[in-house]
Amino acid sequence: MKNILITSAGKRVVLVQIFQKTLNELGLEAKVYTTDMKPEMAPAGIVSDGCVKVSRCTADCYIEELLQICKDKDIGVIIPTIDTELLILSQNKQHFDENGVGLAVSDYDFIKVCRDKRNTEDYLAKLGIAVPRALDKYHPVFPMFAKPYDGSLSTNLHVIRKQEELTKDILEDPKLIFMEYIDKQEYKEFTVDMYYGKDGKVKGIVPRERIEIRAGEINKGITRKNYILQFLKERMDCLPGVRGCICIQLFYRETDNDIKGIEINPRFGGGFPLSYYAKANFAEYVIREYLLGESVDYSDAWLDNTLMLRYDNDVIVYDAKA
Repeated sequence: MKNILITSAGKRVVLVQIFQKTLNELGLEAKVYTTDMKPEMAPAGIVSDGCVKVSRCTADCYIEELLQICKDKDIGVIIPTIDTELLILSQNKQHFDENGVGLAVSDYDFIKVCRDKRNTEDYLAKLGIAVPRALDKYHPVFPMFAKPYDGSLSTNLHVIRKQEELTKDILEDPKLIFMEYIDKQEYKEFTVDMYYGKDGKVKGIVPRERIEIRAGEINKGITRKNYILQFLKERMDCLPGVRGCICIQLFYRETDNDIKGIEINPRFGGGFPLSYYAKANFAEYVIREYLLGESVDYSDAWLDNTLMLRYDNDVIVYDAKA
């Protein structure tokens, strides 16, 4: 039985533990290894079955380093966790395939769309999913919202309610895109975890309401079996080239079922553990497809109204060499 490699482990302790627990429940004697630039300072690396130091994913040597780790640790599938490594991994998918290593990563063209929010909006619109109306920053309509087209972790975001808040720095920032502000008194914010099989068909859809956010990730959230499930199943049931876990962010107005798509992250999201606790085990889907060679069927047999309240915890290392 081959092993699993989770890259850029960092703080993804629960994700590592989910894969470890799922392997154990399936009776499989496989291990979950991780990589990080500083293994001794990565909590998820410490709880994994072994963490290997790697160069930054933008380094020329990164792919060869990763491939060597896969050979040394008998890896059967790689699971990325951060946006910046997705393009380089998808570009080298064939290279890993030739060495018997699966990549739970979508095709390059899809990832490229997701990495630029301007392209994401066009993609969503083609699927029949409305997006917030684009605005001209030189002819503003207030309130308006600005965000980087390639941003993550909810940084450099601006709610602009009047002219004096539209500062020179905001106007001259070349990465900011401007759009209508979605009133959170009317709309609820959702992240939807979706799993796509190797056949490009969706196998699971779990809408989770973002009650409270911290550093761009859900801090308090609850699963909802609502109209979003049907809406996305109809529009995103089969997406050739999409594989593994993705998460789509959107706003939902319950009074008239209005939905506005915001962005797509083509990887496991930081809030995926909530879907897992609700019995949507996408880790098992990965294991069955990439390690056992099985096919996976669509299921919505997960638990509605599962509430997750996060808190800080500690990983302690005695006699540390850090």
